[in-house]
Amino acid sequence: MLKLDVLAVGGTVVDGTGAPGRRADVGVRGGRIVFVGDAPSGATAREVIDCAGQVVTPGFIDLHSHADFTIRDAPAAESCIRQGVTTIVTGNCGTSPFPINPARRHEHDTTLARGGSSSAEMPWEDFDGFAREVEAAAPRVNLAALVGHATLRIAALGTELRPPTSEETATMHALLAEAAEQGVFGLSTGLIYAPGSFADTDEIVLLATEARRAGLLYSTHMRDEGDHLIEAVVEALETARRSGVRLQISHLKAMGPANHGKVHEALTLIDSAVAEGLDVACDVYPYAASSTRLTSRLPDWALDGGMEALLARLEDRETREAIAAELRAKIGRTFLPEGTVLAAMVPGRYSEWVGSSIREIATAEGRHPAEVSLDVLRGHGGEVWIVNHAMSEADVETVLRHRNSAVVSDGWELDLTGGGHPHPRHFGAFARVLARYARDRGVLTLSQAVRKMSALPAARLGLTDRGTLAEGMVADITVFDPATITDTATYEAPLSYARGVRHVLVNGSPVLRDGVFSVNRPGKVLRKKPPAAHVP
Repeated sequence: MLKLDVLAVGGTVVDGTGAPGRRADVGVRGGRIVFVGDAPSGATAREVIDCAGQVVTPGFIDLHSHADFTIRDAPAAESCIRQGVTTIVTGNCGTSPFPINPARRHEHDTTLARGGSSSAEMPWEDFDGFAREVEAAAPRVNLAALVGHATLRIAALGTELRPPTSEETATMHALLAEAAEQGVFGLSTGLIYAPGSFADTDEIVLLATEARRAGLLYSTHMRDEGDHLIEAVVEALETARRSGVRLQISHLKAMGPANHGKVHEALTLIDSAVAEGLDVACDVYPYAASSTRLTSRLPDWALDGGMEALLARLEDRETREAIAAELRAKIGRTFLPEGTVLAAMVPGRYSEWVGSSIREIATAEGRHPAEVSLDVLRGHGGEVWIVNHAMSEADVETVLRHRNSAVVSDGWELDLTGGGHPHPRHFGAFARVLARYARDRGVLTLSQAVRKMSALPAARLGLTDRGTLAEGMVADITVFDPATITDTATYEAPLSYARGVRHVLVNGSPVLRDGVFSVNRPGKVLRKKPPAAHVP
């Protein structure tokens, strides 16, 4: 007689491979799947889950998350679990919470932590220390980490706008190698954000080569997503070509009306690179608005030396005017004041305007949007997050349709008490794909959508025992109602959980049953196994 821990019966299994759904039972024992098919006669289980009328899938893997800065304060991970997400991949866009050089700890940008967390403290130095802190918080979800290039750069040379010395380059490489030995899955860059944007292509190629030797994925928020999108794609592909690294282009998009449609050329370049033999893919979140720091609108030279240096420049009349002039030149192209909505800030002069656009403030004050933007930054210590409405819905659908685009959130782990006016993607990205783009609009089939959330991101990351429903795989399982699954968070009212996910198992342990959370907190920090042999 087969004794099981959990038996999910009567559901439609969509296994993550892209194959059509089929009626099947799923048996779980010891944290792993022992069968997918008809339950053997006489099989018993401690818990039986009735999945009639439901879809049973692998737990979703969010390949691009920033929840490493918020998971310790929200380990219940309700916004993830209610979307069916069981593994989050962190350390994206060049920013990770490690490694930390104690002498430069004060130079780290804490806007991510403060935007969604009550604590910006990072009392560790390496991935091992960070992992211990996360696991001590007992999360419901798994976490797999990337190490950020900007964080490596700060540890080695701080926030200065200059090339690294040979000694500083060696420090970055040593820290990357240490992170790889401790189990990170990849290296990320945020070439649109200071200080990552201070690096030239050669600096990135050398680090990407080190990443390739360690068997890591290279994930990049490219240098430009607007007027120079195509040049940025070419740079990313050239980095992969010169280093041999596996490349993941993060949240592919085109910002600003003049650039809408450029994603077609970007995808053609990616497809050509794949035909050439490069290992390249991309990901996308299902919204026509982004969310980022307001400082990302500023020129690199204004950010040389970090936040304190920027604030000092904003106090100098001549320097401030030079910054404002560059910002004014972007209006109507990649900076749309009417679409730039204040999402989260430390307390200050404009706190009451959270949820309003830069254009609305400028109109109320009778001032130019560029001047208002700089005052908002100055009034809140530079720590300002925005929701940026500058994308095209048609572009979102184009990237979603591409066979090798994964679905991501680009979000934090938040609960409903965090306040502010965050992007709805934190609460609804995965449910939105299943509802809006698969069920309602037919942009994807259900099987295609599930693959983009499970097997595809698992393959990109190198997770060989997660991402599909099959015998021997870790039992990360999501069960949802295909008729009612939906995102409820909107731009106007973003603090709202997704609906329709009925049951979720993480590492074989039920964390959600019939829409109600259990006491189980089985999440783990996952670690990549080192390559079998050194790669030259």
